Amino acid sequence: MNIKEMKARLKAIAEEAKTAEGEKLDTLMNEAQDINTKIEAAANRAKLSAMADMVKDDPESQEAGEKGEGNSWVEARAKALKAGNKATYSFKNLVSSSSTVLPKHTASDIKPTFNEVSSLVDRVRTVPLIGGESYERAYVKNYGEGGYTEEGADYNPAEPVFGYAAMVKTKITAYAEETEEIVKLPNADYDSTIENGTTVAMKKYMSRQILIGNGGAGKFRGIFFNPTESAEQVIDPDTDIAITAIDENTLDEIIYSYGGEEDVEDTAVLILNKKDLKAFTKVRGTDKKKVYTIINHGNTGTIDGVPYIINSACKALSDATTTANSYCMAYGPLSNYELPIFSDIETQRSTDYKFKQGQIAFKGSIFAGGNVAAYNGFLRVKKGA
Repeated sequence: MNIKEMKARLKAIAEEAKTAEGEKLDTLMNEAQDINTKIEAAANRAKLSAMADMVKDDPESQEAGEKGEGNSWVEARAKALKAGNKATYSFKNLVSSSSTVLPKHTASDIKPTFNEVSSLVDRVRTVPLIGGESYERAYVKNYGEGGYTEEGADYNPAEPVFGYAAMVKTKITAYAEETEEIVKLPNADYDSTIENGTTVAMKKYMSRQILIGNGGAGKFRGIFFNPTESAEQVIDPDTDIAITAIDENTLDEIIYSYGGEEDVEDTAVLILNKKDLKAFTKVRGTDKKKVYTIINHGNTGTIDGVPYIINSACKALSDATTTANSYCMAYGPLSNYELPIFSDIETQRSTDYKFKQGQIAFKGSIFAGGNVAAYNGFLRVKKGA
């Protein structure tokens, strides 16, 4: 195509782009950029040709070039003007090729960032209790044991020992603002993204509190939480294990340290930091081959067939900055943590607040609670000294 045809095609692309979306829009944009590049190249060739013609036709510029007094048509024309002579310029040399106007398009969707919500919040046991205020879960600490009895003597006492895990209603909220320009001007759907962001923010916080919630009024009791009253300790701190480094024996140490003395549990999940998952992949045997077979599926996966979930609330055992006795991992069935939901997630949009400033406000809230619901329901791994 010549320049005239290419410019006509640009106009046609601009019309097609008004209704195009997705890949079609990207294709049109690429074609427009390609045509614009060709037009610029043609304009530059014409400019160079005009420069050469001017210098060639102008005796003064030729003379200046021969004497080394100038090296461009601009210098030659400047010298002519200083001498009081007429100087002429080609219109093409004064018009930049960047003056070609191309339509600007904005994608209609917004690319999300990396996942920031651990799937732990979706995998623990949720208990719908809409409208409730509190929730208590009874659990067995241990069973009694029978024994020999003489004739006429009392039977051996063997009552089970029970405990109770209390879960109180907590309020978790998220809030965001945007200007009315964000709603009215861009093609991209910032409005819905900001509104949805309040829900993401609440789930992100809840996922961390399942591990590190420090109890008290209006707070989750996390897996790593140790109440000061021993009667309230669903997990006995004496069952915690300490590991100084991740090596070829780490996974076995965790698996066989969890549970009672009569069984090896087979439904448990390992919760850990991504840095420690990386440390598992680096463990090598004496033959320099990987010790662990790790299969990744985003936030979850398996280590030698043992399911894992990544959660950044865990301290990294493999990180040199993690201090001794910090909780780094938890291992156990996820159903052993219960999340009573006392209300649905509610999000609201309002244009009343800061009406004078044209601000739009979003708020989200949920009432929920959380606690370990089985005695020693998780094995907790500390960083050893």
